[in-house]
Amino acid sequence: MKTSSPIVIAHRGASGYLPEHTLAAKAMAHAMGAGFIEQDVVLSRDGAAIVLHDIHLDSTTNVAQCFPDRARTDGRFYAIDFDLQEIRQLRVHERTHLDVKRNGLAVFTERFPAQPALFQVPTLAEEIVMLAGLDRSRGQSTGLYIELKSPNWHRREGLDLSAAIVQVLNETGYWNRPEQVFLQCFDDQTLRQLRHDLKAPLPMIQLIGDNSWGEDSEVDYDYLRTPKGLSYVASYAQGIGPFIPHIYLGKTASGDVHLSELVALARARGLLVHPYTLRRDELPKGIDSFTELLDILIHQAGVDGLFTDFPDIVVDFLRTGRII
Repeated sequence: MKTSSPIVIAHRGASGYLPEHTLAAKAMAHAMGAGFIEQDVVLSRDGAAIVLHDIHLDSTTNVAQCFPDRARTDGRFYAIDFDLQEIRQLRVHERTHLDVKRNGLAVFTERFPAQPALFQVPTLAEEIVMLAGLDRSRGQSTGLYIELKSPNWHRREGLDLSAAIVQVLNETGYWNRPEQVFLQCFDDQTLRQLRHDLKAPLPMIQLIGDNSWGEDSEVDYDYLRTPKGLSYVASYAQGIGPFIPHIYLGKTASGDVHLSELVALARARGLLVHPYTLRRDELPKGIDSFTELLDILIHQAGVDGLFTDFPDIVVDFLRTGRII
């Protein structure tokens, strides 16, 4: 499967401009022309599917101020320990550091200010309704790109993340829109369950991380990047979501770009390639500009889609060949 032009996937919305996974960030991404908008999904204590990147609340909300006595023994505040009514009391801010030396400081210092916290944590259903409304009012057909976050961890806590997401997609009418919804996960068994047991009609993307990250999965990501591993992925998924360093390996001493064989190997097995994450303010080593990064991934590597915090810049680049 090869798209004629790479799709632009707004990573956590237009998160380069507004706090991630807020409805404001998603509305901005929609207005900027992103083809797909990402939703990371976790569950509340009462099983509500909420849009939040982490299983914890403390990096992006004021939960420690609202519920100071609700941290677990590791000092973290877990979304699954709060019901939806309590989560609605929280306010979302720009992602901040949690370590002692930088506690409360924004991770990306030139983005939206870390304070004040102006936004709320949306449910998946609320976000879908908003995006569908914008599609109608703007005459668009914007896609959802849903990630199941830590499904095995949720299962150990007694909740079924896959079932909750399937229910929302059925209720909103998106379960049978394969042209408009991707499902992605780091865990291969979860995707296999969706494909074979739940008979998902939607395209699946196998996210590929680094084995050192400690993702909530027993999958060997090094193996998944091999020919045999990619053939295995092709048995249940339509594409892969690799980390940019899995494709761009750096530059030679003479300054030539060194690319891996991953894109070619994936394409030979009919797999799409949607790497993450393109950030103007966090360029890979050896890359001098966002334009150069886009040129390498689009024109040299030939990827099929791009996760980016700055969807407007990528949309402009694809339209004009330059950054406006």
